Amino acid sequence: MTLLEEGRVCIKKAGRDAGSKVVVTKVIDERFVNIIAPHRPKERKCNVSHLEILNEKVDPKDRVQINKIIGVKERPETTTKKGKA
Repeated sequence: MTLLEEGRVCIKKAGRDAGSKVVVTKVIDERFVNIIAPHRPKERKCNVSHLEILNEKVDPKDRVQINKIIGVKERPETTTKKGKA
């Protein structure tokens, strides 16, 4: 059994997201995984040597739980402005 699995929480050690918590969403092979980072809304491919594995795991399909773990705050709903007719 590998330590890197879907839903595993890690800390990014290198790159633009260095120092932030990320969640593994898909294991591509033994060297690469897809992650979700707090500063980027889309999944990104990441080398596993750039990750420090933590002892936390979340459901990889639950975006609310992932956002809570990585520190993304939900955007409040905006009210629509009515224009002049």
